[in-house]
Amino acid sequence: MRMPLPWIAGLLLLGLAQTAAAFPDRPPRILGGFAPGGTSDIINRLTAEAVAQDFGQRPVVEIRTGANGFVAAEAAARSPADGHVVVQCSTGLLTITPELPGAMLPIDPARELVPIANIVHSTQAVVVSAQSPYRSMAELLAAARARPDSITYASAGIGSVSHLSGARLAQLGGLRLVHVPYRGAAPGVLDVAGGRTDLIITNLGDVAGQIGAGLRLLAFADGIGSPRYPGVAQVSEALPGYAVSGWFGLCGPRGMPEEVVGRWFTALRAGFADPALQQRLQENGLALRLEDPAQFARTIEADRRLWGGTIRAAGIRAE
Repeated sequence: MRMPLPWIAGLLLLGLAQTAAAFPDRPPRILGGFAPGGTSDIINRLTAEAVAQDFGQRPVVEIRTGANGFVAAEAAARSPADGHVVVQCSTGLLTITPELPGAMLPIDPARELVPIANIVHSTQAVVVSAQSPYRSMAELLAAARARPDSITYASAGIGSVSHLSGARLAQLGGLRLVHVPYRGAAPGVLDVAGGRTDLIITNLGDVAGQIGAGLRLLAFADGIGSPRYPGVAQVSEALPGYAVSGWFGLCGPRGMPEEVVGRWFTALRAGFADPALQQRLQENGLALRLEDPAQFARTIEADRRLWGGTIRAAGIRAE
């Protein structure tokens, strides 16, 4: 017997409601695409801690490295869309790599992942060696203008936020800087501290432990800064219009019910209201930036336009 369409719709809605009510019926998994101990991993573990009370169980953080986070993203996209498997989604994963000509992507994140929440803002810092002659952004910019192709900037690799942050600095400042890519931020920071590369623009958490020792903090690049370093200038004070930032959020597989997406967001909002968790974010050069799915989607779209324009103007390609 053919079932009337209103009955079908009603059963579908009932199924969604039952899915949301049952979630989570086992420990969820948060997939991370980068090595243990780094900024990405720290955020995932704080995220698991934040939602544990609301969920009644702590999510398992599972690391699947490779392909700039796309190994983990593909695993999440291929998982059942019931909310029990989510993935950390970063600036690079959602807004940079998809814009890189020649990038071979296993999934299209815009089509195969859904935004759950943006969680943290990653403060971007411009640092040079403690022995560098440059003591302000104005001095650094003046030197770069006076001596084209003489100032080098390190990055965590082709297409990383640190790479494009340097490229955007060159574009807005009318500069010719020399890009020196590394396999991750850590070796790049090491060479900047040793004076072998002039500067790096990267997450504050990557460099905070060496500021005042091997590194000098010239400026913040995100228009926000950090309460840990009051009075530090912004790059925009020397170069109006310059602002770059990084962020880390959560995404789920396409088809994840809105009710379950909402369940994740509610748990995140409740957990990160804890001042102790916010303090631990600050200690790692991070700040809470909780955005709901709609807000997060707008952030993704805006940053994809920003970084896509930077990539095209600089002629950057995937390698």
